[in-house]
Amino acid sequence: MRLHGPRILGTITPSGNTVVEAVTQAMLRDMAGVLPIFARIPVHGAADPFPDRYDMDGMLGAAELLSHARPDVILWNGSKGGLIGLDHDRELCLRITEATGIPATTSALALEAALLARGPTRLGLLTPYTDTYQLRLMDAFAARGWVASAEDHLGLSDNLSFATVPRETILAQAERVAAGCDVLLGWCTNYPVPLIGDEIAGRLVWDATVLGVQAGLAMIPA
Repeated sequence: MRLHGPRILGTITPSGNTVVEAVTQAMLRDMAGVLPIFARIPVHGAADPFPDRYDMDGMLGAAELLSHARPDVILWNGSKGGLIGLDHDRELCLRITEATGIPATTSALALEAALLARGPTRLGLLTPYTDTYQLRLMDAFAARGWVASAEDHLGLSDNLSFATVPRETILAQAERVAAGCDVLLGWCTNYPVPLIGDEIAGRLVWDATVLGVQAGLAMIPA
């Protein structure tokens, strides 16, 4: 058990999410110098009351509570920016920093940085989403030049159900998609894609939650 650390990673997560905390804690288990802390915003069930934007008041309220513990960075570990656009994520980070004085980042901005660093990449998109949501997501990716050359989705709508999908189901998705892409991407922070490992059929596996944690850690001073 760790009750303190010289560095702190503050994370905002959706209220119906049970994956972000588990993945973050697993990634930091052997990093004694970084303590993860969490705050939640109301996101649960199948309906999003803010489908095209963030609940900025809720986000800033969660960030303010995290700031009381003086984290080194505040991370929004949610995948919504992939759908609604990165301008929303940039505004969110700016407003968090203006309100708290703490640097901020998001999972979607982490994906953008990973793609810029790698260069042209065909993504194999793995999600639990419905047909409608998946199509909107792929259109949003295409609009910013992100190429999803293959995809697989499960047709689920309740975000609590996303976390219960077994490893074998996600692995089967990855195996169906791998031949048509360069990198497999799990794009839902309540979807336990890290269970399938870092590589499938010679393709790297990227995950929204893991990308977010890595980006947050990269912003923590050494």
